[in-house]
Amino acid sequence: MARRGHHHHLAEVALLASVLAVVPVAGVGGGVTVRPALGPDDGRISAVEWVPLVGEDAEEAGGEGVAVAVGTDAGWLLFYSLAGDLLHKQSIYPSKILKLNFRERKENAWEDSGSDELSVVFPGVIARFDGADLQNMLQKSLHEVKSHLWKDKSEQEDAEEDSSFGRIPFQIWNVSKFSSCADAAIVGLMPPPLLELQSSQRHYCAITVGEDAVVSAYRLSEDRSRSIVGAILSRGVAATFSTISSLSKIIWRSEPSPTKKSRPKPQSFAKTSPLTCLKDSPRKGERLTLSPSGTLAAITDSLGRILLLDTHALVAVRLWKGYRDASCLFVEMLLNKDKASSSLHTEYTKSDYCLCLAIHAPRKGIIEIWQMRTGARLLTIPCPKGSRILQPSTRFMSSPFSSLYSPLEVYLFNGTNMVSVSANRTCCFIVICNLNLIT
Repeated sequence: MARRGHHHHLAEVALLASVLAVVPVAGVGGGVTVRPALGPDDGRISAVEWVPLVGEDAEEAGGEGVAVAVGTDAGWLLFYSLAGDLLHKQSIYPSKILKLNFRERKENAWEDSGSDELSVVFPGVIARFDGADLQNMLQKSLHEVKSHLWKDKSEQEDAEEDSSFGRIPFQIWNVSKFSSCADAAIVGLMPPPLLELQSSQRHYCAITVGEDAVVSAYRLSEDRSRSIVGAILSRGVAATFSTISSLSKIIWRSEPSPTKKSRPKPQSFAKTSPLTCLKDSPRKGERLTLSPSGTLAAITDSLGRILLLDTHALVAVRLWKGYRDASCLFVEMLLNKDKASSSLHTEYTKSDYCLCLAIHAPRKGIIEIWQMRTGARLLTIPCPKGSRILQPSTRFMSSPFSSLYSPLEVYLFNGTNMVSVSANRTCCFIVICNLNLIT
């Protein structure tokens, strides 16, 4: 387990996996293994993500103030502490979870200072968890772990069977009108339609990529009444079911329960309004990467092109060609290189950095750093075959009272070593092991 301090965390995703190994880089401490207790109906791990924790019990998550979010190919979402404790388990949608993406919302001119969020991407479907709702549930679970309310394994299993975790409210939308969805992201809040200017309802903008349309955009309307009522009903039903189950165990102690609790019915979709799409057959959208503010999106396609999209205006602002099988990540680089080399102890602010796009071109064996939006190529880095670029899902400060700015970084991973593209920092990442190969 990595030591406390200024750490970044990277998540690796693999199919047909049942073990999460959190491995620190640069020889900091030992690793920790999380073995999710997945039943035959829970599926296999298909996506992982880090979720930062706040509050007095955050350190109980393993000393790093983070939890591991795990998505399965059967549509289950689970949260684990770094100590291996199951904090929450919930059925989202009966389909494979393609991607989990946690975003820290920042205040800017286009959107208010909304809370953080976790988005869950399925084929043609996207769900959103509000950060405040996540924290409430995870903090409650951490407090229970700290108080030793789950005394032994059998009691914990009984609690899971009785759905004692409750249910975190979320919104879910169908985003498959224009095309099948290979990747998607919620880019932020957007203005309401002209006829709904007085409405207090929130609207989000979602971007998707897929086979029939390279890129599509949707307005997602938040159904607050369904979210609130659904949360109350789900918690009430869960508590009632738990009470009835406990009483039945007392009354019919000798009779085993022959019936298995069915999976909760999927939540109905909230309103989705198609905005626009780009169709350019036979070109197919493959991957989508958002900038920290959500104002830019880098989209790779099947013909080796990289499209830079302004997510507010929904227009393309830049295009690269000749980058087949490429992957992209946004990164912040120092503007004044002379200032960076003059002193090793200079305290940098956000204004000292500029937003760039790191493009990993595996067929060329290089990583290129391009300044946003229309700047020149700043750097070209050779990389060995089989390398990947990874990025922390959130930024951690060395101290909550520190004034140092933590820039967005990218790491190059080649299977045995992890090197920072933008700075030399300590980090750790997740390796997902396939138990079928082990046994």
